Amino acid sequence: MTNPVLAGLGLVKKYGSTVALDGVDVSVGARDSLAIMGPSGSGKSTLLHSLAGIVRPDSGTVLLRGEAIDKLSEERLSALRRKRFGFVFQFGQLLPELPAEENVALPLMLEGVPRRQAVERARRWFAPLGLDGLEHRRPGQLSGGQAQRVAIARALAVEPDVVFADEPTGALDQTTSTEVVRLLTSVTREQGAALVMVTHDADVAAHCDRVLQVRDGRISNYTQFTVA
Repeated sequence: MTNPVLAGLGLVKKYGSTVALDGVDVSVGARDSLAIMGPSGSGKSTLLHSLAGIVRPDSGTVLLRGEAIDKLSEERLSALRRKRFGFVFQFGQLLPELPAEENVALPLMLEGVPRRQAVERARRWFAPLGLDGLEHRRPGQLSGGQAQRVAIARALAVEPDVVFADEPTGALDQTTSTEVVRLLTSVTREQGAALVMVTHDADVAAHCDRVLQVRDGRISNYTQFTVA
């Protein structure tokens, strides 16, 4: 890929005698969506965590717009994850004591944006994500699909280069799952962000531009779709 936003080159990661990644090359561009699939223990989560700067590879490198992020100090890497990456997890991981708008605004406030300004910016995401009128509800007052939409809004609030989604539909029923993944892929594309998603669901993966199958720490299959 020419000028990828994010690239992993020759990634190797071992846990004791277990090889989780065995020389993996992968890249993703702006407005590109990549699904990573594979059986349990295949290395797919380790690949996502390595690309996201959560796990450092034993060898190889991870480049964000040409910068080797795996060589950064923990402090700089933590700041990079806050400012340039967004994350969506299987169970949302919203703070139960905060209303939806403050959950979305939280990454902005952590970066020093005043609360009022951060909340105003957060509210802009509610209409596009079908969350109008839910700004003051707490996570316990939201359905599973609504909570994941709030999590997507939170991931996008910092206008990230890359959104990482780890089984974002794993706790949802099939209908809600389809709605959420369609929204996730379309809104990241509209915002110019790259999307890297781990999923066990082939129907969910098919909404992405490309699918990588990982087995025994290596890419075993690659599929590219034509997305209108």
